[in-house]
Amino acid sequence: EDDGESFCIVIPPPNVTGSLHMGHAFNTALIDVVVRFQRLLGKNVLCLPGTDHASIAVQTILEKQLKSEGKTSEDIGRDEFLKRAWNWKEQSGGRIVSQLKRIGYSVDWTRERFTLDQKLNEAVIEAFNILYKKNLIYRGEYLVNWCPESQSAVSDLEVEMQVVNGHLWHFKYPLISESGEQLDKYLEVATTRPETLLGDTAVAVNPDDDRYKEFIGVKVKVPFVDREIPIIADSH
Repeated sequence: EDDGESFCIVIPPPNVTGSLHMGHAFNTALIDVVVRFQRLLGKNVLCLPGTDHASIAVQTILEKQLKSEGKTSEDIGRDEFLKRAWNWKEQSGGRIVSQLKRIGYSVDWTRERFTLDQKLNEAVIEAFNILYKKNLIYRGEYLVNWCPESQSAVSDLEVEMQVVNGHLWHFKYPLISESGEQLDKYLEVATTRPETLLGDTAVAVNPDDDRYKEFIGVKVKVPFVDREIPIIADSH
């Protein structure tokens, strides 16, 4: 509220999922250096602290706790589950704030925020409505990461990738003559995703590969569905 040019940073709010790690300490140090430097320049600086509810991550933690008690979220009901969630927020969030203060973060603790604060909730809903009315938010069908436990879509950040040995499936696509007759010749295609075969619209070959030059422009039949598709050239 002092005179002078304003400079504001909202810290990336840590998730209330336990304790801070070295990544938080590194990020905090970078922001703190910038904030203190801007203050030395005489600017009116606000570094706004806060924590993030991290709903899916917290839900997973609580469900693990319930499992250790031989219970599920369905057993205790919505209200009791939310009560436990808020209790966890106070426990974990309080620990995180205490750690940030011990680090010496130069923030305005009188303005501390939580992502589920009432005013922030209202702001999110208002922003969502504005974006929706501008057709910038819409519903569509996409491939998503799905968690069978929480029955919810999850982001790539929540997924632990695992390398597994795959398998190459080989299919013979019968060649079709100009008169439309099926020939005794085949074009063999290998894929790790055989389920996509039914949606094939063309078979692409390298135009610089002498083995396939003669097939460019010829048609083949998609196995199982007997649909004719062209063989096209694609240098990529």
